[in-house]
Amino acid sequence: MAYRIVTDSASNLCEEMIDEFGLEVLPLTFMVDGTEHRSYLKGEKTDLRQFYTMMREGKVITTSLPNMQETERTLRTILDAGEDVLYLGFSSALSGTYQATALLMNQLANEYPGRTLRAEETFAASGGQGMLVYLACKEAEKGASLEEVADFVVRTRDRICHWFTVDDLMFLFRGGRVGRTSAWAGTMLNIKPVLHVDNKGALVPMEKVRGRKKSIKALVDRMERTAIDPASQTVFITHGDCIEDVELLKTEITERLGVTDFVVNYVDPVIGAHSGPGTLALFFVGTEK
Repeated sequence: MAYRIVTDSASNLCEEMIDEFGLEVLPLTFMVDGTEHRSYLKGEKTDLRQFYTMMREGKVITTSLPNMQETERTLRTILDAGEDVLYLGFSSALSGTYQATALLMNQLANEYPGRTLRAEETFAASGGQGMLVYLACKEAEKGASLEEVADFVVRTRDRICHWFTVDDLMFLFRGGRVGRTSAWAGTMLNIKPVLHVDNKGALVPMEKVRGRKKSIKALVDRMERTAIDPASQTVFITHGDCIEDVELLKTEITERLGVTDFVVNYVDPVIGAHSGPGTLALFFVGTEK
């Protein structure tokens, strides 16, 4: 039976890729000074430079789950059209989005007997989630069934490597990811943390370096240690409005590892609200996460 791959806007996929694969994307929500916005609206391109400008200006931004009534309508539309559903969701260590959507799918399964509704957690975020969805779509293009694609996701998700750095530790402090003392000390000393997402989908600080260029080099160092045949990969990069740093990162990766195929996009507002302007994240397939 035909099926549709569904993900959420934490995957940070560009509209062109969403259209290419016929993906359905559930929009997470965020609030700016109390006004609610969707992090993704099909067919509309949000000016994320403006979003990060608002952050730099000190606007108060909070985030929340997708609107579950909208999610239910989306899933019912797919099911009523005769398609099954494979949902690939945002890490539950970072958001309640996956649990809420998976629970809803279990409820809908009772109303659509004989149909397949399968939810798999990606244990990923941003371009890591997007990369896993992209690879899943490539499997589907080859003719893999829903169950085969879902099993591929389960086998692959622990090898989607997330390495990133941030420019301002205070945003991670506000999101509860680092302590106040570490954030203030790091800011004063120009310390740039290098973090990754572990097998449980949680953010883990790995090392501290002084200065932006060294932090970019540290990302590539990590890739060099574990990437599988990097020159043949499509490498994902997401950023918080720092395209010049993206170009530096791409150049370093190309010169050292021979990579020429990149997918670059902004970090979406729901994740960016916690990581801040200047976030720079690198994603690739490695021997381990």
